[in-house]
Amino acid sequence: MSMQDPIADMLTRIRNAQMVGEKQITMPASKLKVLILKVLQEEGYITSYETLKADDGKTNISVILKYYLGRPVIEKIKRISRNGLRIYRSADKLPIVRAGMGIAIISTSKGVMTERSARAQKLGGEVLCTVE
Repeated sequence: MSMQDPIADMLTRIRNAQMVGEKQITMPASKLKVLILKVLQEEGYITSYETLKADDGKTNISVILKYYLGRPVIEKIKRISRNGLRIYRSADKLPIVRAGMGIAIISTSKGVMTERSARAQKLGGEVLCTVE
């Protein structure tokens, strides 16, 4: 069975792992997932990630989740744009998450970045997800 939305699957794996206190998760790799994880690491929401080559030739991503005082750093992670309903915003209409305390991850023509970076560069794009 094929996966309909791999980004939603990745976010759900992160959410589920943090609910049970897992330190590390593994998932199938894709270029977009790696770019989203790079933004999450730069913003301090995850400790690190690494791409691994499996014996069967497939590539996986191993993510080390981040906790502070026993609680997950990511309180809420939500998919915004999805396969059935793509959400695009111009630079002046990008979402502000929790009055600047969270981030929205945007896919722009210059790559995947936070909404703050996109707004500073006057770029709009597809709103992939929000993280609080």
